[in-house]
Amino acid sequence: MLSRMPVSSRTVPFGDHETWVQVTTPENAQPHALPLIVLHGGPGMAHNYVANIAALADETGRTVIHYDQVGCGNSTHLPDAPADFWTPQLFVDEFHAVCTALGIERYHVLGQSWGGMLGAEIAVRQPSGLVSLAICNSPASMRLWSEAAGDLRAQLPAETRAALDRHEAAGTITHPDYLQAAAEFYRRHVCRVVPTPQDFADSVAQMEAEPTVYHTMNGPNEFHVVGTLGDWSVIDRLPDVTAPVLVIAGEHDEATPKTWQPFVDHIPDVRSHVFPGTSHCTHLEKPEEFRAVVAQFLHQHDLAADARV
Repeated sequence: MLSRMPVSSRTVPFGDHETWVQVTTPENAQPHALPLIVLHGGPGMAHNYVANIAALADETGRTVIHYDQVGCGNSTHLPDAPADFWTPQLFVDEFHAVCTALGIERYHVLGQSWGGMLGAEIAVRQPSGLVSLAICNSPASMRLWSEAAGDLRAQLPAETRAALDRHEAAGTITHPDYLQAAAEFYRRHVCRVVPTPQDFADSVAQMEAEPTVYHTMNGPNEFHVVGTLGDWSVIDRLPDVTAPVLVIAGEHDEATPKTWQPFVDHIPDVRSHVFPGTSHCTHLEKPEEFRAVVAQFLHQHDLAADARV
């Protein structure tokens, strides 16, 4: 399906840098179906692993836009940028630069993991063009994320936990035993598809080749958060979100309910959906079911937005 849809790519200016953008156009565009902008996670994991969300173009008759956030993928890499360069505001500004360059005035946003955090940062600023937001597999604060990771880590086999503890204490987090122990966490709570989907492997490979953003903002892996995002929280700003929001999570997600419940508690117009049997990459584990839930949400708010015009 994806290969038959018209797909184009280009770069757009973002300050002194370039942001790579991919636009997937439906074969049968629906006149009231507003574009969907997909925000990838990481930070710094590039668009590859969320590429299959482009199938929503033909499934809903709307344009779907992916882009690689600055610092990763096909966009400008900045390995020498200081740590304080990498802020949520940087990526909010980049999002709006993409919208401006593409001439998009009204849009839906779907963010996965860090992308959902970024989506929340965009939404609390109440941009006039935001019609809806889907927050997928994302925490509302990194303190809650770290607590959830600790809870899940405690459920790992004793020898796995011991390897993680030993190598983190020694600073030997590239040791094969540590990487093998981390992989067990990933198999349980990040992506449960075996073998690992190629799109996911591609995002991981590009992040490992250029880890600046991920290591600076997050840390060496998903459960050892020592980066600049460690104190990040959007909880106290969530009542400012005026757009309707869909919160998606997986049953075995590393984003456990405690991490995303604040979205449900504090956003005025919100609903949530948990997919059984999935983890952090719900869109890869149950892609058709994931897209069906998102499509219904988008269609509902296409109609609502059209009624307001």
